[in-house]
Amino acid sequence: MSDYERSTVLPTREIFAKASQIFTERAELQRTEETAHRVTYTGGEGTVTLEAHRHGPSTVVTVRTDRLRTSKVDGVVRYLLNQLPYQWGDPPRE
Repeated sequence: MSDYERSTVLPTREIFAKASQIFTERAELQRTEETAHRVTYTGGEGTVTLEAHRHGPSTVVTVRTDRLRTSKVDGVVRYLLNQLPYQWGDPPRE
């Protein structure tokens, strides 16, 4: 129901590692599906699908949830995206 997109300098493996940590700790989601460019997490708060595709020096990250933007899981998705730097050296945002 909600889609988000962000560009970052991080490679896909680092994005997936951050997502795993944040989604399991903050939203109590478990990884249910994984391919080279997509990971799906599911739990009591809903389902989140994260895709990451590298294009030259940046990676385009797309996240979809099955909840409204006011849900807890959407807040966690926004938190994750704020942790991804646009450029090297950018500090994480809260």
